[in-house]
Amino acid sequence: MYRGESIENTHRVHVAVVDADGRLLFAADDATRMTLARSAAKPAQALAVLETGALERFGFDEADLALMCGSHSSEPRHIERTRQMLAKAQAGEDDLRCGGHAPLSDEVWRDWIRRDFVPGGVCSNCSGKHAGMLAGAQAIGAAIRNYHFPDHPLQVRVRETVASLCELPEDDVEWAIDGCNLPTPAFPLDRLARMYARIAAAAAPDAVNADNPRTLALGRIYRAMSSYPDMVGGEGRFCTLLMQAFDGALIGKVGADGSYAIGVRPSAHTERLGADGVHRGLGIAVKVEDGNIGVLYAVVAELLAFLDIGTQTQRDALDEFRAPSQRNTMGVDTGRLEVRIEMAAPALG
Repeated sequence: MYRGESIENTHRVHVAVVDADGRLLFAADDATRMTLARSAAKPAQALAVLETGALERFGFDEADLALMCGSHSSEPRHIERTRQMLAKAQAGEDDLRCGGHAPLSDEVWRDWIRRDFVPGGVCSNCSGKHAGMLAGAQAIGAAIRNYHFPDHPLQVRVRETVASLCELPEDDVEWAIDGCNLPTPAFPLDRLARMYARIAAAAAPDAVNADNPRTLALGRIYRAMSSYPDMVGGEGRFCTLLMQAFDGALIGKVGADGSYAIGVRPSAHTERLGADGVHRGLGIAVKVEDGNIGVLYAVVAELLAFLDIGTQTQRDALDEFRAPSQRNTMGVDTGRLEVRIEMAAPALG
């Protein structure tokens, strides 16, 4: 990050690019860095709920599933959908174990200030995940009370699902408590990429009629996120704009404090990048060491260009993130952000 011609800050970034079999195709710095996925783990947590049969039992639709995978902006549509999910699950806001917080959207924040609005649990950016877990707990016959505790039967399922999706022994996944009060996993960065590569691989045309229930469930998660990107983020948010621009070709999800993951649907281009065959997805995982989200988005946008994923027009939709303006309070340009990518290709020798 430059201010004038002086370097003000330097941000260390780790990158892993893998195929659905976990082969490391490209890497920058430490591709195996132990990384807290934070909200980038939500699709895996949603998978654990999906596999309980809760969506069918309580009549959740694909937009509900997308919200379960999202970190929403607390816009009225997000809050209302959370309330609808709770009603379907015969639960209430008091059952949520996430608290209210300032929204991720500046526009929503200004509206709340004008109205002197005090946010509750349904306003949490993670409320969709929590509403889904309340339904999942009931679907397995467990109490909804303390559904967020690590030893709750549903969270035991989540732990098993996350480890399985990362293809790791359960003991190799570390757990902490997230900002929304649920357990959150940590595992090597390339395993986060593998998780998203597997989700993307399940979206291949030949996977639609697969006999494997998990493949079908992963494909459903991919389609929910790519079909309802507004539920995953919100107006002007990076995740939403990314998926809207790429129109089903990929999914992307941010995690707090500088983690990001992308799953690229199988194509001839993923094969050219080294994925094992045209039916293999590609997974990209990024961790910014100091947690800077603005730098994270710039790096992800630059990576898409480096890997030549999508068209120039699609990548141009992310220009405001790829080269964010640096201006002071009087609108004067003060500097610039430069992203330099040097990645090795260990699997492509």
